Amino acid sequence: MKVAVIGGGWAGIAAAVELTSAGVETTLFEAGRVLGGRARSITVDGRRLDNGQHILLGAYRETLALMRQVGADPETLFERRPLQIIDNTGFRMALPKLPAPLNVAWGLLTAQGVSLGEKLVTARWMDGIKRRRFQLTKEITVAQWLDEGGQTGRLRRHLWEPLCLAALNLPAERASAQLFANVLRDSLGSSRREDTDLLLPRVAFGQLLPEPAARWLSAHGAKLKLGERITSINRSENGFDIAGDNFSAAILATAPQHATQLWPELRLNFDFEPIATVYLQFGPKITLAFPLLNLLGKHGQWVVDRSNGLLACVLSGHGKWEELDDEDLAGSLEAELAVSEKAVWHKVVREKRATFSAQPALLRPNCTTSNRRLFLAGDYTWADYPATLEGAVRSGLRAARMSLKR
Repeated sequence: MKVAVIGGGWAGIAAAVELTSAGVETTLFEAGRVLGGRARSITVDGRRLDNGQHILLGAYRETLALMRQVGADPETLFERRPLQIIDNTGFRMALPKLPAPLNVAWGLLTAQGVSLGEKLVTARWMDGIKRRRFQLTKEITVAQWLDEGGQTGRLRRHLWEPLCLAALNLPAERASAQLFANVLRDSLGSSRREDTDLLLPRVAFGQLLPEPAARWLSAHGAKLKLGERITSINRSENGFDIAGDNFSAAILATAPQHATQLWPELRLNFDFEPIATVYLQFGPKITLAFPLLNLLGKHGQWVVDRSNGLLACVLSGHGKWEELDDEDLAGSLEAELAVSEKAVWHKVVREKRATFSAQPALLRPNCTTSNRRLFLAGDYTWADYPATLEGAVRSGLRAARMSLKR
């Protein structure tokens, strides 16, 4: 059995590792020069940076298991921290190392700047969500869901709306409440305290999975075709002809618009959201009190402390920030950060079609197609989650296992 995996992002990597582990002759095609897709390392001005910021959670079990399988130790490569939500207005909610759900209850009880009455309303709302097993009765936006639950105070502005933007890359006014509920189910609503932990990379993103996976795949007999863009897939008597070779099955692990170009019968049609990462280099003494800061300002959203004075500001979803050029955007965020010194270097990394738009009632395909030998992988196919690395990994594993079963 020979299987082609087209696309070397985290979904394609997961599929290729799963197939290779099963003894399948696997070829992984990637148009770029390195694996990783949207979650990879890039070199800019001689610096090794990440193509965006991806904060993982302890709930990302399949991702962590895949890392271990290819020889990447999460305990070494990540700094594990109990979740804290801190912003530049003084709001702070910190989860202690207590068993779940006591950790979330204590974090809510001790949240700064929130009245006891609002905390009790939120506690009752969260308890009701749990009793309904995080299943909503209708498709609505996060903003509508919060309105219905009486979440109209400080916790909405300082907790729920920032978490929604971080998880779904969309503001609450446009984001799917059910997808947000699914994220809460597996994090703040989990029975495992560790699932709420933040996993902050100690290394460049390429070292977390793409580079170890490339070495593992090569060592186990898989073929890596980097820098090779597939422009057509042709049916054959025994499967598909791809790049001059015949394969008994294929997994499309590309972005949906590219998958449709390769297989027009799919007719995938998504709206997309942009993401920008604005890197600001300050002196080594500049550091955040916690490595993750919610920047409530004109444009700012989340800031990640990458150590040694390098701060990465993340902007997700369509907004007025798109109208600014790189210089003005970097200057605006530097002003909002209001640190004690001027940045000595900056770089803006933009992706106009970074993620699918996770709006209510979004129709998403699963891994199968009308051709029993062709499968789909990618975060857009894992309907339980918005665009996340965990969703991408799970989708790749599912597509590989389905191809083996068939």
